[in-house]
Amino acid sequence: MREKWQKQMPLMAHILDHAQSQELEMISGIIDANSTICRHILQDLNNGKVESQRAGAKGMSADQVLRCAVVKTLFNFSYEELAFHIVDSRSMRWFCRIGIAEEGFKKSALNRNIKCISDQAWEIINRELLGYAKQENIEKGRTVRTDCTCVESNIHDPRDSNQLWDAVRVLTRLIERTRDDFGIKVPGFCNHTRRAKRRMLAVMNAKNKKQRKVAYADLLKMADNVLGYTTVALEKIKSSTSDPASFPLYESIEHYAGLMEKVIGQTKRRVVLDESVPAQEKVVSIFEPHTDIIIKDRRDTLYGHKICLTGGASNLILDCVVATGNPADTSLAIPMLDRQKEIYGRYPLKASFDGGFASKDNLKQAKSRMIKDVCFAKKRGLEETEMCRSEHV
Repeated sequence: MREKWQKQMPLMAHILDHAQSQELEMISGIIDANSTICRHILQDLNNGKVESQRAGAKGMSADQVLRCAVVKTLFNFSYEELAFHIVDSRSMRWFCRIGIAEEGFKKSALNRNIKCISDQAWEIINRELLGYAKQENIEKGRTVRTDCTCVESNIHDPRDSNQLWDAVRVLTRLIERTRDDFGIKVPGFCNHTRRAKRRMLAVMNAKNKKQRKVAYADLLKMADNVLGYTTVALEKIKSSTSDPASFPLYESIEHYAGLMEKVIGQTKRRVVLDESVPAQEKVVSIFEPHTDIIIKDRRDTLYGHKICLTGGASNLILDCVVATGNPADTSLAIPMLDRQKEIYGRYPLKASFDGGFASKDNLKQAKSRMIKDVCFAKKRGLEETEMCRSEHV
């Protein structure tokens, strides 16, 4: 178990004559001034029992995990790029507390540790930083603006044929692991991955609906066969071994089998029965099953999550909510204002919203909370004098 959130500051020269280095230095000062935020990360690391890439004093401290996460987000690095830049850049070495004699951290260690930080920890950290900003007279939350955006998941084209192919190859690989690692054989098991890939490509390149339907029928047949193999594999793992090492494998097979069953069901409804499957019932990725279907402005279809953000006059993000599904903006306006009272103990004096939030009911409820000026980017039947004390928006 980790006991310290920060290690002794290593000897490391720092570059001060560049704007990027100065920005990192300012962020470092804020982290040092709010040392409790690293303790929240330490708690997640210990609860998750994440091991650093190296044992002992050379492992990643909670402070280093936080700083590496900041660098990754600030510069939009992948984990591979992050591993390179934090050892290649003198400023990033200094910021991430990596000394001259230290080698840095591998991308796998960075991935494991940063992903261990929970959503709840990030929210607590944000609240503590808002308290610091209020104390330093940087942001008091009296003027806010709320808007929504979509953050896309890292998934490929969410066609049913692609997902069936993904499920077939993943479950086939897991079933083969039960044989190779634990000697558990599934009667009648056959590797269908090559055939499934050919059918997936046939669906993609089909010239007409008839060809596509024939290719889908064979792909569904193979998917049903693999799903049957997984049922037998799960029963045999449960009855044949009590080795703790088999538990993660059992859970993985069960997880992907459940998703495969849903994909098979939605494919049969859509392709065979010509039904329209509601967006909330669809699985668009077996690797990122939490992904929602977001239809934006009745034009663009995005796959990810709807994010509702509230910013302050200082451009500091005061609140962030990851919505479930694709709720209407009008349903989010008042809950976001109520969260501002939860954060600051009072409602803001002025609040502005994107046009999608505009409604007479939202204006009425906001005014009932003693918010003086409530402005929407589009009127939608509202008058300027109704929204604001001034006649000008």
